[in-house]
Amino acid sequence: MVTGAAGFVGYAVASRFVEAGCEVHGFTRSGAGLPSGVEPVHGDLLAEDSVRKAVAQVAPEVVCHLAAAVRVRESRTDPVRYWRTNVGGTLAVLDALAETGSGSAKLILASTCAVYGEPERQPIGENAEPAPSNPYGAGKLAADRAAADLAATGAIGAVSLRSFNVAGGLPEHPDRDESRLIPKVVAVAQGRATELVVNGDGTTVRDYVHVLDMADAFLAAVGVCEPGQWQAYNVGGGGRTRIVDVIATTERLTGKPLPVRHQAGAAEPPELIADPRSFQRATGWSAHRSGLEQILGDALAAARSAYAPGE
Repeated sequence: MVTGAAGFVGYAVASRFVEAGCEVHGFTRSGAGLPSGVEPVHGDLLAEDSVRKAVAQVAPEVVCHLAAAVRVRESRTDPVRYWRTNVGGTLAVLDALAETGSGSAKLILASTCAVYGEPERQPIGENAEPAPSNPYGAGKLAADRAAADLAATGAIGAVSLRSFNVAGGLPEHPDRDESRLIPKVVAVAQGRATELVVNGDGTTVRDYVHVLDMADAFLAAVGVCEPGQWQAYNVGGGGRTRIVDVIATTERLTGKPLPVRHQAGAAEPPELIADPRSFQRATGWSAHRSGLEQILGDALAAARSAYAPGE
């Protein structure tokens, strides 16, 4: 069962499990936007009874929990909603799994590098001390700890995948959240937005991982999810990409300049880079699609296939 299966990453995860031959159910309010081969199971993450009913109906061997509110800056202005969704929703899933009583269910939890805050030492390994600097990261860390506590009772096995910047796209399924850099760059390049506004000089460094590599990580995590245990792994592409690199690569791929306007720098970490070696050693996973050119090429192609002319 995949929560958030109609979302950008959740869609790719659900599709990957279908490709692997699994019977996949997408936990959803409406049933719209699910990948081919995914059966809807209806409910609302914030309604505990409906989550409990869905888990009882499906009796999943694996739950991939991706439904969440995910905007760092928005979490600072609307913290209660972020805590309610990201912590309350996770608690509803944990409660439903605990009630099954089998002890064999596996939970793969979508976590985030935001739990680490702004560590000076890069790249970031799992031994970095969590120090979230915003409600989004704080809530995700609380969700991780709740999963760890339930796993310690023997009720489930759990793995938290702490992703860095997920990007790219699938045919007809782009990332539509233009508060993120790459979707905004794509929108400007394709004429759906007038300009890219860059905070500061564009030298902020981030680690991008292709959404299909992230989906592979969820599938791989099932193999290292053990009953009664919880483990966190950092998942990133391992590259060091600046905003100016994203702009230059987009201009090269499209053959035209990107309208850019700079403004004062925002309060954000100057560098966030994953050390994914622990996950690679445990599972054999690799981010083989996560070069910047492929990520941007797939993001551009996905948007062309999804947006009507002039949209």
